[in-house]
Amino acid sequence: MLENYDLHNLLVLDIETVPQYASHDEVPDNFKELWAKKTVYQRKEETPEDYYRMAGVLSEFGKIICISVGFFTLNNGFRVKSFAGHDEKELLINFADMLNKQSPNLMLCGHNAKEFDFPYICRRMLINGVRLPVQLQLNGKKPWEINHLDTMELWKCGDYKNFTSLNLLTAIFNIPTPKDDIDGSQVGYVYWVENRLDRICAYCQKDVIATAQLVKRFRFEELIPEENVIIV
Repeated sequence: MLENYDLHNLLVLDIETVPQYASHDEVPDNFKELWAKKTVYQRKEETPEDYYRMAGVLSEFGKIICISVGFFTLNNGFRVKSFAGHDEKELLINFADMLNKQSPNLMLCGHNAKEFDFPYICRRMLINGVRLPVQLQLNGKKPWEINHLDTMELWKCGDYKNFTSLNLLTAIFNIPTPKDDIDGSQVGYVYWVENRLDRICAYCQKDVIATAQLVKRFRFEELIPEENVIIV
C-alpha cells in the first residue's frame, strides 16, 4: 500500500491535549458563555460544567501539552522525540523550529491526524502567534500537493462512514499496544490532578511508535524491533 513512499522522508507524530483550565469554575465568564454555545448540541443532557472535561478536544478551548514525533532510521530503526511542557507557545515554537530545519517536502503522518492533530496544531499556532512551517501551510494547495498521510484514512480504503481507533488496528495487526497505561479520556485528569506530564509524554510516544509500526504493516514489512526504537 505504501511501498512507493520514502520512509526517511516521513515524520510520524501524535499530540496530547487538555482543557485550558483545571475546571470550568476557572474559565473566564465570557468563555463560559462561548463554551456553552459551542457545545450545546454535543452535550445533550449534560451541563456545560460537567461537559468541560471534553474541552481539550476543541482547539478553541484546549491546549497542546505534548507533541511526540518519530523518524525512521537506517537498519529498521526508529527515533522518537517529544516536545512537552506547560508553556504551549514555547512548545509550539520548538516544534516549528524542528520542522523548519527539515525538507519542505517532508511527509507528516499520524492516525486520524487530518481530522484532529494537523488542524489542531495549526489553530493553536495561529492563536499563539507562531508562524506555520511550510509543511503545515495548506491554503492554496491542491490536494495532491499536501504531504500529509493518515493511517486511519488509509485503513478506510475509500469508506467514509466509520472511525477505527489506533488501539483496534494494533490488535488486528498484532502490534504491541500503546494503551497499556492510560487512554485519551484520562489525559486531562493525569495532567491537572496528578501533575504527571511525564506519564502523558510516555503515552504519546507509544502512540507514535504504534503508528510507525502500522505503516510498516501497510508496507508488508517486518515490525521495528523494540531494541531499535530510540527515545531521545
